[in-house]
Order: sequence, then structure tokens, then C-alpha cells
Amino acid sequence: MAGLEGIEQPRGRSHAAAARWSPGTEDERALTALELYGNPSEREIPLPSRPESAATARRLVQVVVLRQWGLSARLTEDAVLLVSELVGNAVRHTGARAFGLRMRRSRGRLRVEVRDPSRGLPCLMPVQDLDVSGRGLFLVDKLADRWGVDLLPRGKTTWFEMRVAER
Repeated sequence: MAGLEGIEQPRGRSHAAAARWSPGTEDERALTALELYGNPSEREIPLPSRPESAATARRLVQVVVLRQWGLSARLTEDAVLLVSELVGNAVRHTGARAFGLRMRRSRGRLRVEVRDPSRGLPCLMPVQDLDVSGRGLFLVDKLADRWGVDLLPRGKTTWFEMRVAER
């Protein structure tokens, strides 16, 4: 992003995940994840707090957004990237043994939630060009239409929402 400091980038126009994820190549693994763990649009899915759970969460989001809800590949790509960031934060910063993944769709919106037992709040940090970490919430802030944290009696839910064009 050298030379782009101070210029706001349009939301929803990112190609950041294009090299890492393609809807066609992950279909089989995504369907397998859905069979193994369940559907996060029907209930909260518990996942172990391990780095490899980010891949499982990405696959679950992919199959729900792209296949079940029939939304665009671009929206799916962005949701997959953002859930990966929320899961990464839950795994790295909470010390939890597990976290929950939940997805909801309402008129004109999709919402992805990651619940963990920590009440420590995530912090949106300024990002520099050469930073190699700490970009997760920056990406969520730029790509999601809204995001936030709901404190619970035992933990918190970090969530993001994206607009959905109704057909």
C-alpha cells in the first residue's frame, strides 16, 4: 500500500484473498467440513482453539455463503478472509480451548460471529506498510460494513456484517 497513505480504499473491492482462495477449488473440503462440524447458520458450531481451525471456519463460511445462500463469489471471498481474521484473534489472544462460530442472514445482511470465553476486547491498531502482523481488525474494519464486540456474562462475541444485494 506504499503511496496510498491517507487514501480510503473502497469497501468490498479487495482482491487480498484471491491468490489464497478460490470458490471452485475448495468445494469438496467445504462440504466435508459441513458434514463433520455442522451448519453454523443453524446453530453455533464449537471449534477447537487451534490455528488449523481457521481453515475449518473458512470452509464453513464458504459453503454457507456461496452454496447455501447463493451469494456472490466476491462476497464469499471477503467473508472467508474476515472470518479467518476473527478466528485467528480468538486462537492467538484468548487462551481458550474452544470458540464458537455462528452465521446469520437477515434481509440485506449477513453476519458472522466468533464467540470466545475471554472478556478481553480486541483493539483496532494503526497499520504501517511494513507490518507483518496486526492487520486482522484493520481488514475487518475496511471490508465489513459493520463490526463490533458484544460482551457476554462469560466471554464475548466478535462479529462483522456485510450488505447483501437481494435478488
